[in-house]
Amino acid sequence: MPVAVPELGSYDFVQETKEDLPWADLITLDFSLYGTPEGNQQLAKTLVKAVREDGFFYVKNFNISQERVNRQFAIGKQLYEVPLEEKLKYVPQGLEFNGDFTHDHPQVLQQFLPEVEEFARSLHTEVLDPLHEILAIALGLPVDYLKNIHQYDVKSEDHLRYMKYTKFSPEENDKLGGLWGRGHTDLGSFTLLFRQPVAALQIKNHATGEWSWVKPVDGTLTVNTCDALSFLSGGYMKSTVHRVAVPPKDQQHVDRLGLLYFSRPNNDVELRTIKESPVLREQGFTENEFEKSGNPVPTMETWTFAKQKWQRTKNVAWGDKKFENAQILPGWNERAYA
Repeated sequence: MPVAVPELGSYDFVQETKEDLPWADLITLDFSLYGTPEGNQQLAKTLVKAVREDGFFYVKNFNISQERVNRQFAIGKQLYEVPLEEKLKYVPQGLEFNGDFTHDHPQVLQQFLPEVEEFARSLHTEVLDPLHEILAIALGLPVDYLKNIHQYDVKSEDHLRYMKYTKFSPEENDKLGGLWGRGHTDLGSFTLLFRQPVAALQIKNHATGEWSWVKPVDGTLTVNTCDALSFLSGGYMKSTVHRVAVPPKDQQHVDRLGLLYFSRPNNDVELRTIKESPVLREQGFTENEFEKSGNPVPTMETWTFAKQKWQRTKNVAWGDKKFENAQILPGWNERAYA
């Protein structure tokens, strides 16, 4: 349902890079096919290929207008223009509107919360629910199986996030060794990344181990597959390693503002391999790392908090193997990625 929106300045996207980068050749899911038995079957085949081979893919025709997306970038821009002394009064938090979380945000964001909530909920109905239905079809499950464990109004760590990488000087970029963010996997189900043209995202090919750049494509969402889906499928779906590189030289003079949604199963969901899937049984994907090790299988809440505790460890140096390969939970040790 549309909500009244306050006045807001526009958000101007920078020009795409003119450098010839080694772009990843990613699959695109066209949601104009969604909603018929034939279209859903076609999308299911395409989605399996995407999550098995690349882990990253594009979605187009997902029924959210570019104007609404641009508004969210404009809101994020205003949020990051709040003076530092004001920002320090708040604890950074994602935006979730299921009633389980408080909303202690700077005033500049408070006035937009009804609009942000409407946008976040629309990501479930227009993007995530279809993805979960299509994936359930691909796994031979009841069509609502994955939707039922990803319900927006049941407590989870789902959230919308505005994320800004502030530009560095050439000297600072050199000291960073060409990376703004090291290789990692996301801990949830799917991560949705809205197109923004500052090239920086790179993904690691599952088969070759080579890194390639993710091209910002007009009118699409970039989606990646994450840890929880890998656990739930016994490794059939692969959690994709990705990183944030220093942008090409013709874009290093600007900040990089991101608009993302992190989808995660409901907190009480146990991350066991889905035994009901005939596809997983037939192809031999019947146990994940926790099950193989004989250790307790965590709930999504336990996994989230354990992984975040590791991610937020202070006063450690990258390259410290005790940290990079630390045990997150019994049965799972983290891995170091370049």
